[in-house]
Amino acid sequence: MHADRVVVVMGVSGTGKSTVGALLADRLGVPYAEGDAFHSPANIAKMSAGTPLDDADRLPWLDAIGAWARDHRSTGGVVSCSALKRSYRDRLRAAAPGLFFLHLTGDRDLIAERMAARTGHFMTGALLDSQFATLEPLQPDETGLALGITPEPPLIAERAAAALRQARTD
Repeated sequence: MHADRVVVVMGVSGTGKSTVGALLADRLGVPYAEGDAFHSPANIAKMSAGTPLDDADRLPWLDAIGAWARDHRSTGGVVSCSALKRSYRDRLRAAAPGLFFLHLTGDRDLIAERMAARTGHFMTGALLDSQFATLEPLQPDETGLALGITPEPPLIAERAAAALRQARTD
């Protein structure tokens, strides 16, 4: 299935945005972009040190992701991005109207376990509480879908693809 819209896989760190995003992009036959690749070295250093990013840190990152999404509007794409606040999602939508947000949700303890088990990632578990404190779930007027993280990632990707197919026919 080819998609002509860009999907932003969002949620707090440790929910599987990268894994699900890559699987969904493959299922849809569109490019995938890892949101972490858009962070500046300064942002990565800050998060690696256990310091949460503030809005000033995030704005250039969001603008870079928004530019990627805008450049892929005609062909479709999937990009991972925490997009924790409504204002962040609004900024992304301003750059690339028509975005679909896939919000991966889960229990804090389960996500903390996942974060503790992963290696080689700059985002530390110490920042998880700040992410949950910042998180503003999708609102009814935002185009998207919230899915839990307890099924295996391929099932989450399939459910998201089915929702996108349904959205195209509505």
